Amino acid sequence: MRIKINCDIGESFGVCERGNNEEIMPYPDLANLACGFHASDVKTINKVVLLAKKNDVIIGAHPSYQEILSFGGRSIPYTKNEIINIILYQLGALNAFCLRHDTQISYVKPHGGLYSDMMKNEDIFKEVLTAIKFFDSSLNLMILSTLNNDYYKKIAKEFNIKLLFEVFLDRHYNNDGTLVSREDSNSVINDEDEIIQRIKLLKEFKYIKTIKGKKLYIDVDSVCIHSENKEALKFIKIAKDVLDDKV
Repeated sequence: MRIKINCDIGESFGVCERGNNEEIMPYPDLANLACGFHASDVKTINKVVLLAKKNDVIIGAHPSYQEILSFGGRSIPYTKNEIINIILYQLGALNAFCLRHDTQISYVKPHGGLYSDMMKNEDIFKEVLTAIKFFDSSLNLMILSTLNNDYYKKIAKEFNIKLLFEVFLDRHYNNDGTLVSREDSNSVINDEDEIIQRIKLLKEFKYIKTIKGKKLYIDVDSVCIHSENKEALKFIKIAKDVLDDKV
């Protein structure tokens, strides 16, 4: 099965414009749409849902902790029920606009601090799965592909929810499979040749090279390119061409 490209989209809020939704939307296979808690608003959600439908892009919900000021990046201590409820709230908001435009949510990919906490804390991972099961157990959950994928598969199976494993195409990895911290000046990849090499290695051999040159063999259903990356549009086009055997 062809590796799919996913991209975070719809992360503007009010007069604050973030990303280039109209130019980017035609190219990824999957769009992770912000649901209002870290970014987006009524106008933006409505707009990007319609854009996704017009471009035949699969819609994913991108829920987060409720914190616009830090763009949902911080870890926030919520109780179990609070995490379930904030995810349900955001899924409901996005779903309303999907219903309006006769389309649907197909998967969930948490954002920022919630995503990081889900990968570190089994209880939070289960709370995310619980929220999805309450809403619609047919939705897939997208998570970071690591060396411990079997561990996450086993837990998700208890909830009868399928996982999608993603690799960040524009982020450097440590040898243990974790992402290089954004506090490191070398955490983000901005070199076109490096992006081409990475997507080719994933496509042909299912591994990436870590920041120290180690081969990291991991499952990959999808690759993510962040829309705020200054080279996002170019990188998405390059990845698409490589995956479609045009490069």
